[in-house]
Amino acid sequence: MSDGEARALAALDALGVAYAVTRHGRVGSLAEAAALRGVEPGDIVKTLVVRRAEDDYLFVLVPGDREFSWPKLRALLGTSRLSMPDAAGAYAVTGYERGTITPFGARVAWPVVVDASLVAVPGRRVSMGSGAHGVAVTLSAADLVAALNAQVSDVADAPELA
Repeated sequence: MSDGEARALAALDALGVAYAVTRHGRVGSLAEAAALRGVEPGDIVKTLVVRRAEDDYLFVLVPGDREFSWPKLRALLGTSRLSMPDAAGAYAVTGYERGTITPFGARVAWPVVVDASLVAVPGRRVSMGSGAHGVAVTLSAADLVAALNAQVSDVADAPELA
């Protein structure tokens, strides 16, 4: 078990969140990850790190089958300036490499915004990174929001069809 995974799982345990771990190794696509985790692509949570200002970040969680919306997040936060840190910057503020980032056990408990579609269906279970490549945790979307004291808002768009 990597240090990142141990830190994420310890944080989940400390919060009393029930979860299941899936170890599947690296994957090449959202569809492959969903199949290996036994969930639908929309049940996979993408965790994005967004910079509001110097030393001021937040986590934004969106479903794997939706697109993060800058305009919606800017409107929610009442700001016109947001950005994403590069890989080194994301690691510096979270302690996790891209592709493994989770709010659970991050270096700083940055605020969390969860896309409303993740909790629109009662009892929904979601799968997200756990601090290590190829390892995920599956948990209740409601528990995710409650444990992180997350703000729920519409911050993602359905992907445009080609």
